[in-house]
Amino acid sequence: MTTAAAPPRVPEAIHRRRWAILCTLVLALLVVVLDNSILNVAMKTIATPAPVGIGATQSDLEWSINSYTLVFAGLLFTAGLLGDRFGRKLALMAGMVVFGIASLLSAMAGSPGELIGFRALMGVGAALAMPATLAIIMNVFEREEQPKAIGIWAGAVGLAIAIGPITGGLLIEHFWWGSVFLINVPIVVVAVIAMAVLVPESKDPSPGKLDPVGVLLSIIGLVALIYGIIKGGELADFTAAGAWVPTLVGVVALAAFVWFERRTPFPALDVTWFRNKVFSASVVVVGVIFFALMGVSFFGVFYIQSVRGYSALQAGLLMLPLAVAQLLCAPRARLVVDRIGVAATAAGGMVLVALGFVGYAVLTATTPIWVLIVLGLVMGAGMAHVMPPVTVAIMGSLPREKAGAGSAVNNTFRQVGGSLGVAVLGAVLSTVYRDGMSDTLNQLPENLRDKAGESLEATLAIADRIPGGQALVTPANDSFIHAMHVVAGLSVGISLVGALVAWFLLPRRSAAPAGPAPAQPDATRATAAADA
Repeated sequence: MTTAAAPPRVPEAIHRRRWAILCTLVLALLVVVLDNSILNVAMKTIATPAPVGIGATQSDLEWSINSYTLVFAGLLFTAGLLGDRFGRKLALMAGMVVFGIASLLSAMAGSPGELIGFRALMGVGAALAMPATLAIIMNVFEREEQPKAIGIWAGAVGLAIAIGPITGGLLIEHFWWGSVFLINVPIVVVAVIAMAVLVPESKDPSPGKLDPVGVLLSIIGLVALIYGIIKGGELADFTAAGAWVPTLVGVVALAAFVWFERRTPFPALDVTWFRNKVFSASVVVVGVIFFALMGVSFFGVFYIQSVRGYSALQAGLLMLPLAVAQLLCAPRARLVVDRIGVAATAAGGMVLVALGFVGYAVLTATTPIWVLIVLGLVMGAGMAHVMPPVTVAIMGSLPREKAGAGSAVNNTFRQVGGSLGVAVLGAVLSTVYRDGMSDTLNQLPENLRDKAGESLEATLAIADRIPGGQALVTPANDSFIHAMHVVAGLSVGISLVGALVAWFLLPRRSAAPAGPAPAQPDATRATAAADA
């Protein structure tokens, strides 16, 4: 007796255009993720007084970055829920429109306050769009093709993070500072048109009642937690009240969120998902890998530009090997998973990332620059063998109807991990650097010591302004390299912890792909076919 093959989940009309849909989603993903890093190279120009810049202070510059991160991370989970309830295509297109409008306003900002506010609005648009991209992938690809599609998605994330500085450097060299935001607008217009034509609508057919208390607690918790992390990194002191108070508020609010979600009959997040060790381990590994990625982006750029003297554009180009390795390896990670399993693939990837940090721990001021290229390739290959399998594991452990919420959890841990990487590693870098420079800085006039000890950039700026200041350059470079070695050593340990989590808690073989929840109405499929 022959058993009939299971019918395809995806309507034929949608299946035929799945790769075009993926290209459209990658376009949206690129512009949203790229904005996390493109602004970095425009900082000095924005700090210049008008008409060249807008005279932003150091604090203004930090919050022009942090306002985007804060809102983006704080709303990711809620945005994923909205996409599941009201439609992922609707959430994606609404997010892109908001992002495009906010980009245009940011390009025309006349003051630091306006720029910070418009950047926060960009974070709203990014939060709406980001979870929808992965959720739509889970609904337009059949199970056997999901790992390949997610590999391309993950590779695009890595590519966007690395090409941000290159794009920003090219624009700043030829246009005014607002061009780093204006470049988003035509991309958004093309993406929205393509989405309207190609992307099918999908949603949770049985979303249950709204959970306003849970949603509010999640927003308060995530925003307060991220704010505290950012503030601690900014102050280089997590014991300061401005850092630990909001962090504590965030932790308490998130604890209250978990408590409430376990007791309400219609939770915004089914916390029982975290009883699944595959789901829990996967989101932890996602956080760890982005902790590593944002950490190396943070101190790597300062090493390349300030110690080695390369321009912003050259620094961006030297980050490109990391992106190229991810772009080439991520779509093929499924082949490694098929051969050796999820746990071994992800753990091996984390070990490669740790090896990359070992390389940073031995760099000097005269290390041949090709070593950096090799380190970028090693770390990029490692990340490419972590992100796709763990993302597949996260999404595969949940019902297809909850793809938006699952994607939001994945992206929230990614964003929190990245914020922690910048804040914690940045704070350690600043503290070790300042301690290493203490004897040298004591020789400066008292009114310059605190300012000169803030960072390598601050020391070099003062060295250019005072007589005999060049004597500060060599000690400053030496102190920074020592601080980088300490941070890289810390990152090695964190990466190896991620490897252990992956090895012991992820499945030995491929994770089960996402499937529909029981009792899915037949009407849902008919609706999807009609939307096609």
